[in-house]
Formats: sequence, C-alpha cells, structure tokens
Amino acid sequence: MNAAVAADFLAGMAASSRERSEAAQARMSARELRARIADLPAAPVLRLDHFDLIAEVKLRSPAVGLLKTAAEEDIGARVSGYALAGAAAVSILTEPSRFDGSLADLENGARALRALGIPAMRKDFLVDGYQVLEGRAAGAGGVLAIIRMLDRPALELLVDTALELGMFVLLEAFDEADIEIAHALIAARRAHRHLLLVGVNSRDLVTLKVVPGRLDALAASLPRDVKRVAESGVATAADAARAAANGYDLALVGSALMSAGDPAALARDMLAAGRSVATP
Repeated sequence: MNAAVAADFLAGMAASSRERSEAAQARMSARELRARIADLPAAPVLRLDHFDLIAEVKLRSPAVGLLKTAAEEDIGARVSGYALAGAAAVSILTEPSRFDGSLADLENGARALRALGIPAMRKDFLVDGYQVLEGRAAGAGGVLAIIRMLDRPALELLVDTALELGMFVLLEAFDEADIEIAHALIAARRAHRHLLLVGVNSRDLVTLKVVPGRLDALAASLPRDVKRVAESGVATAADAARAAANGYDLALVGSALMSAGDPAALARDMLAAGRSVATP
C-alpha cells in the first residue's frame, strides 16, 4: 500500500459526494437553498477558551466499525450532553455510505444545539459550495474542508461560500504540503481569521490507524494566527493534555466519545486536562 491508495480513498469519497451533490441540486436549486437560509436565525457563534473541544457524532467509522445504530441513538440528547459538558462545537457526520450519517442528523443536532448557543459543524467529504449551502440550511454554523481532496479553485470556492454565510471553516491537513496551502488560504482571508481553524488529522488514510507522533511533528508548522485543532489520536484526558502542551487550541474527538460509557464525563476530563496545561 502507498500514497496512491490513500489518494484513491479520498477520490472515491469525493466522487460519491459529487454524486450526492448533483442529485440534491436536481431536487432543489442553490437559489432555493439560499432563500431558505435567508429565513433562518443566525447560527450560534463559535466561542473559544484557551483549550476547547469539538465533540463529534458519528454512527460508524471505517477505522472502528459500527459505533451506534440509528435506531438506538438520540442525536438531540447526545449533542445536548456534549454541549452541557463544555464542548465549544459539535461535529455531525452527514456522509451516508461509510459513516451512516445524514443531513437529517445534522438538522436534528443543530436544532438541539441552537437552544444551548453551541454551533454544529457539517463534517463530510464536501466538494462544492452547494453542499455548504445544504449544511447551513440544515442549521450548521461550520463546515469541514479537506485540503488535499480538492483542487485549489474548488477549495477556495468552498471556503469562501462558508465565509460569506458567516460559517466557520475547519481546514483539515495531513502533512506539510497541506499546511502550506492552509497558510496561503488564511493569508488571503485575514479579515475572516476568526472564522478559520486549521487542523491536523493524524489518521493514515491507507491503514486507517492513527500515526503516532504526527500531531506532535506538525504542530510547529501550523499557522499561529488562527486556532489549531488536533484531529484523531485524542482519546483520553492525557491525550488532550499532550495536544494542548504542543500548542493545539482544540481537539476534535469522535470515536472515543461515541464509545464511552459516560461521554459527558470524558469530555469534561479532556477539557480539564487540556486547560491545565494550555497557555491562556
């Protein structure tokens, strides 16, 4: 296995995502979506401390397998539990084929979070601005943008669509090349720095295993004028403390919280550990 296999994984996910986008556009135009968005209340603002958590809802993970069935999971109750435990935002998977997600999950989660003043983030393999509109219409206040999955014009269009709507964007990087692109994107959008986050995903796209040390190794290369996110590889309070010690401002945690017997307690422990070593 090699880097081409990883590229094939992302290419396959992008192709599937593009099919979903085209089917959705055949049902509802971007103009109609924008009209819906115009009638929505503003999404909650992302408010950050000196170390925070983006807690995640995902029913299935390609790396772990089934985490929860749709029948047994109460999305509203889970996201409310995350928010009350102190999460700054909640990431909700909408990818259906590998993660069992849906826009309905996002809509349900965002509705519950709105009452608590916490934004939802659409996490998916987004390929175009239309899918950003979909996310906002479902109540999301933020989106994930995977840097290496898109060419530069498509990536910029996705990011700029989100910024136009006042949504935050998590730019996801896997290596130094991705981080260089993130630097350029952020430099060109300095007026919107407060809406831009940059994260390092420490999961290998071939083996789907966490790469030990990737978060540590890439931390120094990340932009310093936006918030930095540790993605994957943060499963315990000790992991959160290590991420904070390496300069990460947030951790995005999914499988560990979905698998925990008491996810709210784990979230609180992670926050306490990260904040005990983070620099205010």
